[in-house]
Amino acid sequence: MTLVSSRSLGFFLATLGAVLFAAKAIVVKITYRYGIDAVTLIAFRMMFAMPFFAIVAWRESRRAARGEIPTLTRRERMQVCLLGLLGYYFSSFLDFLGLRYVSASLERLILFLSPTLVVLLSAWWLKRPVSPRQWVAMVASYLGVVLVFARDLALGAGSHVALGALFIFGSALSYAVYLICSGELVKRVGATRLVAYAMLVSCLACVVQFFLIHPPSMLVQPAGVYGYSFVHATLNTVVPVFMLMWAVALVGAPMASLLGMVGPVSVLFLAAWLLDEPITGWQLAGTALVLAGIFVLMGGRRRVGAGG
Repeated sequence: MTLVSSRSLGFFLATLGAVLFAAKAIVVKITYRYGIDAVTLIAFRMMFAMPFFAIVAWRESRRAARGEIPTLTRRERMQVCLLGLLGYYFSSFLDFLGLRYVSASLERLILFLSPTLVVLLSAWWLKRPVSPRQWVAMVASYLGVVLVFARDLALGAGSHVALGALFIFGSALSYAVYLICSGELVKRVGATRLVAYAMLVSCLACVVQFFLIHPPSMLVQPAGVYGYSFVHATLNTVVPVFMLMWAVALVGAPMASLLGMVGPVSVLFLAAWLLDEPITGWQLAGTALVLAGIFVLMGGRRRVGAGG
């Protein structure tokens, strides 16, 4: 009975966490209506999120001080800082820039290409062979993104849509590099500590960037900016980070990854509901291709892992 309830809880946390993460694009698009720029938007998000990650980081540092977990070496501290700048700060900044120009649905599909980029980068960087199954999965995924991109290109200003898609692809690429580089470090540092420390580094970088570019008077914004930034920081950042972490502990990383596929689908309908973005046959076909490709890719990786 306990096993069943734990598995059900893991499914629920992974699914809801994926939806909340994906809904970030909706909140960002709504907040942009107040006329703020990407630097201000991401700074407000991180300022509201910082206390939550600081509490977790402090708890982890106390555990290390008591000898419950290993103390980080100087090299590991440097690695955590670099990963925080690459995987959260730089990736998020590119993502927010891109969301000014493309639909929320296209943004989520491009970001969902990260697993395929991990495969390609691993083949080039770590000399890991790519199987025929993986090539088929990646072709399907990229074809799906092209379909949705073509739809955005037809409805919007072409050059701006292309620029936005390029920014978001850069975000996905940055996060893929983060995933590859964090693979060994997370085994030594632990997922909770790595996320908390890396997010704190990202928060500080975003705040410093804000004050380098804008005067302190830019902290005064309409009430809606504060409200949506708080929702963005809590429901779309802090809460899903820990939901997905707990889901991985309950059902494992492969299953949590597969359940995360609900993210692009949820954005498709949330964007139609909250942003009046139309749902077209091209969009549905593109989304289906991307999800099918990632499903095949994740399924293949899961079987390899189980066999090892």
